[in-house]
Amino acid sequence: MKPTAATIAAPPPVASRPTAAGRQQNHWHDRIAHVLLLLVCAILCIFLLLPVVAILVKSVQDKDGNFVGLSLFIDYMSTPALQQSILNTFLMASAVTVIVIPAAFTFAYALTRSTMPGKSMFRTISLVPILAPSLLAAISFIQWFGTQGILKHLLGSTSIYGPLGIIISECYGVFPHALMILITALTMADGRLYEAAESLGTSRLRKFWTITLPGAKYGLISAALVVFTFTVNDFGVPKVIGGNFNVLSIDVYKQVIGQQNFNKGAVVSLLLLLPALVAFAIDIIIRRKLRAQLSARAVPYVPKKNKLFDAAMFTYCSLISIFMLGVLGMAMFTSVIKLWPYDLSFSLRHYYFGLVEGGILESYFNSVKLALWVVVAGITLVFGTAYLTEKTRGMDSVRPIIRLLAVLPMGVPGLVLGLGYILFFNEPGNPLNFMYHTMAILVVSTVIHYYTSSHLTAVTALKAIDNEFEAVSASLKVPFYKTFFRVTVPVCLPAILDIGRYLFVNAMTTISAVVFLYSPDSTLASVAILNLEEAGEIGPAAAMATLIVFTSTGVCLLYALATRVLLKRTQGWRS
Repeated sequence: MKPTAATIAAPPPVASRPTAAGRQQNHWHDRIAHVLLLLVCAILCIFLLLPVVAILVKSVQDKDGNFVGLSLFIDYMSTPALQQSILNTFLMASAVTVIVIPAAFTFAYALTRSTMPGKSMFRTISLVPILAPSLLAAISFIQWFGTQGILKHLLGSTSIYGPLGIIISECYGVFPHALMILITALTMADGRLYEAAESLGTSRLRKFWTITLPGAKYGLISAALVVFTFTVNDFGVPKVIGGNFNVLSIDVYKQVIGQQNFNKGAVVSLLLLLPALVAFAIDIIIRRKLRAQLSARAVPYVPKKNKLFDAAMFTYCSLISIFMLGVLGMAMFTSVIKLWPYDLSFSLRHYYFGLVEGGILESYFNSVKLALWVVVAGITLVFGTAYLTEKTRGMDSVRPIIRLLAVLPMGVPGLVLGLGYILFFNEPGNPLNFMYHTMAILVVSTVIHYYTSSHLTAVTALKAIDNEFEAVSASLKVPFYKTFFRVTVPVCLPAILDIGRYLFVNAMTTISAVVFLYSPDSTLASVAILNLEEAGEIGPAAAMATLIVFTSTGVCLLYALATRVLLKRTQGWRS
């Protein structure tokens, strides 16, 4: 039947008003969300904010708890040896940044701007350092260039123990972090700009300076800040290969573990916190100025074949990959020989006598247990918090606080967080004192330490989902938690799996956030590597590092399998 003028002009039917029972039900569901939001806010305050405040308080007190103002800072800054530690730290971080950023940018440029073969292989190899603790690189370089190293003659009179060893070990560890940022920056290029430049006869070099670099400048700055901050905060590499070359992270360790001087340790921690906060602030300013590079009409850039350029890029990526595999391969080789460098015959003695008979293998299982708990607790807290913040209604005054607390861990070094946990949770009057020296505090500190990246991943996934899902659920009186489990979790499963993999790998390799918190019953694999290296047991240390690499690799393979199987069942709508 054709509509008449009367039916066209007729107003749409008025939706029936919700009944009192419906309003009460919706009100009750919102109250649950509000309580959970307050609970999350309290958790972040207790396990992030209050430990940092405890460091601030300790830094202006003497050993007896008396207020002394800035006298500890003045005393520290007036000590020549400690002043040298500050200078050493910034020199090392600057040197690593200057080396890594051009190297990673060239590697990323090769992957995104050339047609060379083996791109997937090179990309996979470049991510190897993420799977291993930073200590592995230091141990490997000792085997290559140490006093009994194969290539020690290449260094002449220069010792690997000191600034040289720190720099090359840090370059190995931070390279993949810079690379991932720069690949993303270069991938966002608009192909139309290059097509227009080619039509005008612009040379490759001029296109690089006028199109590529300006388009990637924010990625370059972000990558430089990440590299600088990682190097300043790292503890494992300077401890193993630094020799007598002191940096701030070593000063914190010496003050807390060596001298039990928590007040002076708090002072050094705040100095260690300063560059991280500055880098964090600069990164926020950069992100605010960042504008979308891809419009709706943008065309993906497709590289064209150039035999000479492709050959050059393939050669460069091959050299970097050989360097990456050489570092990992040396550590693995050291773990399966009898005695370096005198008896190079194959043996598993380091795994059996060094780890099993020595009782060290328990540390490995503690790390696996920690990683599994971190995945469960981390996904629950991170994704649940992101959902409550982005998809529920009400409590608008609390949400900005949670968002701020969620990004703060990015600016807090692991050593600072660990010291804050000592000062806060080891206080006898703290009702949470029972957590100290337990696996629980290791789990919480690790989740908080790596909270920000996981939170940003979850928020990005949630923002891709239309808010209509929650609106429709509310109109149908469906509780928000049912929508969460039936709609949000299946849709966001790729991001959830990604968060789980990220947390597991980092929990297996972390050392700075837990080096102050473990007990004899909860010693972790990364800490065991540190202790074994200090005792001169390089073989067992390499064996433990190799176990961590194999475990992390296995989890990544399991992630790939789970992604393929589970996503076929839950992500069919995408195709």
